[in-house]
Amino acid sequence: MDEQRFWAIIEQAWKKVGGATVARQRLIADEFTEADLVALLDALDDLMPALRKQLYPLTAEELLAFDRILERKLYEIDRVDMHTRTEGTAKEFLAIRGFIVAAGKDCYEAVGANPALAVPELDCEELCYMPMRMYEKQFGKMPRSEISRETCSNALQWPEDEPEPEPD
Repeated sequence: MDEQRFWAIIEQAWKKVGGATVARQRLIADEFTEADLVALLDALDDLMPALRKQLYPLTAEELLAFDRILERKLYEIDRVDMHTRTEGTAKEFLAIRGFIVAAGKDCYEAVGANPALAVPELDCEELCYMPMRMYEKQFGKMPRSEISRETCSNALQWPEDEPEPEPD
């Protein structure tokens, strides 16, 4: 499992649910509309089951690697500038970051470079823990990670004088 395969699995899940391709393209082109928001919210209802179906046949090593890449992606966008744009509690901010990853590589890279593209109404908390829960159900306790997906865990991106989001 590498990043290319990680993103390919996410894209395959989008293809299974119709892709919402236009809405995702408008999001990163900063041309997002209310209709795009509705399309993405509707697609998310089917995206997680489609992704779960993609992950289910993975080996323990592959599923662990998928989760570690997901965790790293969530960690990398755990930043003050991103939270300033999206606001919300620590849990809400994690869920918003979950959507940014779930939206695919192009969205992740675009929003990472320009947090103003983030849409606070779009969240996907389920993605944040799904591979971990699947691993533990299928293979037992997951090995401990060196980083955390939780909000404010990326200390380099949260200066000490910056207030942290409200806990949940």
